[in-house]
This record gives sequence, C-alpha cells and structure tokens, in this order.
Amino acid sequence: MRHASLVACGALLASVLAGLATERQLQSASGWRWSLPGYFQPPRVPPDNPMTEEKFQLGRRLFYDPRLSGNGTQACASCHFQHLAFTDGKAVSTGSTGEETARSAPSIANVAWSPTLTWANYSILDLERHMLVPMFGENPVELGIDDSTRETVLQRLRGDADYRARFARAFGPAGGQISYARLIQAIATFQRGVVSANSRYDQSLAGQARLSDSEERGRALFFSERAQCASCHSGPNFTDQYADVTTQAVRTPFHNTGLYNLDGQGAYPEPNRGLLELSGKPADMGAFRTQSLRNVAVTAPYMHDCSIATLEGVLDHYAAHGRSIASGPMAGDGSRNPFKDPRLDRIRLDARDKADLVAFLKTLTDEQLLTSPRYADPFK
Repeated sequence: MRHASLVACGALLASVLAGLATERQLQSASGWRWSLPGYFQPPRVPPDNPMTEEKFQLGRRLFYDPRLSGNGTQACASCHFQHLAFTDGKAVSTGSTGEETARSAPSIANVAWSPTLTWANYSILDLERHMLVPMFGENPVELGIDDSTRETVLQRLRGDADYRARFARAFGPAGGQISYARLIQAIATFQRGVVSANSRYDQSLAGQARLSDSEERGRALFFSERAQCASCHSGPNFTDQYADVTTQAVRTPFHNTGLYNLDGQGAYPEPNRGLLELSGKPADMGAFRTQSLRNVAVTAPYMHDCSIATLEGVLDHYAAHGRSIASGPMAGDGSRNPFKDPRLDRIRLDARDKADLVAFLKTLTDEQLLTSPRYADPFK
C-alpha cells in the first residue's frame, strides 16, 4: 500500500467500482480462523469480501505478479518487501513507468486493523477502494493500468490456466470470472491476512521470552508519561488509529510532530504538507497518521518523507520537541511549529533513556513475518 491521491480515471474507475458493488454480493461465509494472541481481537472484514484461504492464496499470487502492471514490469511486491516488513527502505518508491511517489511505502503488516490507509488521507477507508490508487492512479503512476492496457492485463491472467482454476476455487464456478473486481478482492484478502503478532515483545507477554534489563527499562519508559510514546503509539498495533470487531467508536487522529517550520508559521515543504493537501484546512498542516511501530527496526528510514535515518535520530527529534534545521531550503525550528502536537513538549529523555527505548523498539521485530513462506513470493 502506498500514499497517492485517488485520481478519477473516468469510465475505467466507474466500471471497476460498479463491478465491486455487484460482484461482491456473491461472496459466501468461510471457515477462516485468525491466529492471534489474546490482546488482539480479530479485525473488521467487509461482509461482502469474507476471508478464505483460497482467496488469500490467490491474492498472494497476484500481489507478487508483475503481469498486474500496465507494462508488465512491476508488482505490488516491487515496493513492499517481506524482509523489510513489507516496506522498501526508500524515501520514495518508483512506479512502473519510472515516476516517483510522493512519500515512502508504508508496511502492509496488520493493515487489517487500520481504519484509514496511506499517510494522510481520511477518505480511503477500505483496502478494496485503496487498490484503485496503485492500479489506476495517474499522479503518480504506480502499476500504470489505464484505458490502453486495461484489457491487456486481464487477458494475461485469463490466458493462464492456473489463474483460471484459482479464481474458480476462490469465488466459485459461477463467480470465478477473472475481473478487476475479483482480483482487487483477492489482493485485499491477502493484505488483511498479513499479520505481525509474534515479536519478542509478544513472546514476553506470553511468558515465552524474557526482555533484557535495558529492554525492560525501555518498555516501562515507552508507556510512561515522561516519554509520551504510548500516547500516540498505543494499543496492540502501537498506533492510535486502530479498529477491530469490538470497536464501537473509531478514532482517526493525525498529528504534526514538528518536523518542519519553513516560514516560522508552521509550513511543511510541498507537496508533503500532510492532511492539509486533502482538507485544505490550515490547522491540518503537517498532520500525518501515526504509523505502527511493529517491526520498526527494519523499516528505516523514518517519518513520512524518510528524512530521519535511524531510530536514534527519531528519538533525538522527539526529545528536542521538534526538529531544528539551521540552514538550507528546509531551515526552521520545528519545535516552534504552531500546529505541533503539544504532547511533544512533555517529553523528557536523557541519553540512557533513548538507548533503552531503542532496545525496546527492537523487540517489536517479528522474525516470523519477515521469513514466513506463507507471505513469501509464490513464484520462487
């Protein structure tokens, strides 16, 4: 999944959306089981796109298949690498035509529990609709499917006997036609099924591992008022944007962390000005979604524009209550950004505190996620 503007593609998008609305009604109940620790409730799943193993495996195949791009050169997995917790380690990603995205590729791990998607967009609320962005978006071009390649992409898949059999198994003989509506449902099912809940931290909660003294100090500090980490990175997914089957009121906060202050009045560099780009509200300048900290040790560089290289640098930024840039086009004192979340000013960290917090954050790495054949490229 990547940040991008949802661009209207005329009749193409309209027909795909209509297909989703029509074909999804044919779904049936399944025997899918979530394997989760007790503090993780199952995520919310659209009733018209229930989880099934057949659909998950089909979605995994499509996720890794470059035939799904207009020019046949790039897959979803081209910007979401399993060993990097389904990020790509780059400040911006490159689409199938060479065009760069505006922001870094966020992880898809545990995306099923995220009520909004991408870095700063409150309007895309489900994975099915979000898939329209990388597939059909024009600014930037990612997978690059347009009117000239729409049928070509489908014919590549329809000409594959294995895909024909997999679509029939996933959707039934009557509904197994290979269409954009169906393949979007399958990819969304795979993404919802990518679960990270077996880090050393999780194992310690289950009594199966013991944290070191430094890690334990970092854990206690993380959840303390002095560090303020858990005021935004909360809950089982370490983010304040979280929803599961028990959630009654869904919260979708976005935060300005004082990363920039270009003009002394809070400005962030264009075009990465956060929620402001969508809402047009001045108070939304620099406001971005709180990313999950699960697997954070393998998802460097950090922040929406990857402008901080290390976890140590991130903690220095927060300990200073905002980033101060002395010279150059990005110069400004972020700690004085008028739109900054005021909780940053409560943070009090010394050198040992920061080292202990880094040690704790590294316990959130889920090696099973990074190596499991279940999430791996099926073509290898």
